[in-house]
Amino acid sequence: MATERTLSIVKPDATRRNLTGAIVDRLEKAGLRVVAQKRIQLTRAQAEQFYGVHKARPFFDSLCKFMTSGPVVVQVLEGENAVAKNREVMGATDPSKAAPGTIRKDFAESIEANSAHGSDSAENAAVEIAFFFSGLELVG
Repeated sequence: MATERTLSIVKPDATRRNLTGAIVDRLEKAGLRVVAQKRIQLTRAQAEQFYGVHKARPFFDSLCKFMTSGPVVVQVLEGENAVAKNREVMGATDPSKAAPGTIRKDFAESIEANSAHGSDSAENAAVEIAFFFSGLELVG
């Protein structure tokens, strides 16, 4: 088992409903440690750049509008197999298919407003973390 880092985003639907603490609590109880965290308001340009991999998909515009609709909390999580652990705690993207007790099953409003984002691989985690944080902001 390897200690790794992953990016986690508490999405606008969750920050609007004051669920940041509840979400972080679940992640920490699962053995993940927050090593960087900040609350930001994404611009349209930032959202388009971050989600650029989805640019050709029909939901791209809607996703960018949603992610800029309110503040988000971006954070770096560290722990054993952090990418997989974070995705397990979040649950399936579609909250109707997410396991009971997961963040998305318990808090999501829809597939898009599903309360949380997490990196899908260690490689993507490194790119996503660098998008939001400098090395000086990562405090292990």
